[in-house]
Amino acid sequence: MTTADVRSNDASEIAGVKNVDMKVEVVVIPISDVDRAMEFYRSLGWRLDADFPFDNGFRVVQFTPPGSGCSVQFGKNITSAAPGSAQGLYLVVSDIQAARDELVARGVEVSEVFHAGTPGAQFQPDGTSGRVSAPASDHTSYGSFATFSDPDGNGWLLQEVTTRLPGRIDAAERAFTSTADLASALRRAAAAHGEHEKRTGEADPNWPDWYAAYMVAEQAGTELPA
Repeated sequence: MTTADVRSNDASEIAGVKNVDMKVEVVVIPISDVDRAMEFYRSLGWRLDADFPFDNGFRVVQFTPPGSGCSVQFGKNITSAAPGSAQGLYLVVSDIQAARDELVARGVEVSEVFHAGTPGAQFQPDGTSGRVSAPASDHTSYGSFATFSDPDGNGWLLQEVTTRLPGRIDAAERAFTSTADLASALRRAAAAHGEHEKRTGEADPNWPDWYAAYMVAEQAGTELPA
């Protein structure tokens, strides 16, 4: 088997090789002042998981965003990367405007909600041409963004995701990570169900089943009920 053959096949199809679960647990971000960074990430409402200082000068701090399975770490003697050099750190949200409003209320300087008028514009600095002010048309999933930075300049990218791309979610592991995400999903299902009843011209007494089918399909990225 050649390298090209390996690249062209899904890892699960390689004979004799078993997939081992590998979950992204932590992303390290480079900062210059640990206490200042702690104050900032605490102000976001993120959970402080650890703050471990050691006698040799090593210190590790970990925060986790609400609803996230992945955390961030920073500290002293933890990375040689230049402070502020981490860019394009994704924070996926189900309601981009609500997420931005919360950050603003917490005193964070956040860009306006925008969509990319040219491919990749979401990764360019705020104010760069290519960003179109306003959410994506009809709030297309994966299409609306907002950005902010921590005191060192590490750049965070909010992205609104409502319907996942096919295959992105394991069918056996569908779940909502917070009440806010569940509430947003219910609101989208309610709006879609309203259109469904307009098309059929009658009230749907089995709306709970329809809601459930819609929410499961939306999260899994499969065909939505009509």
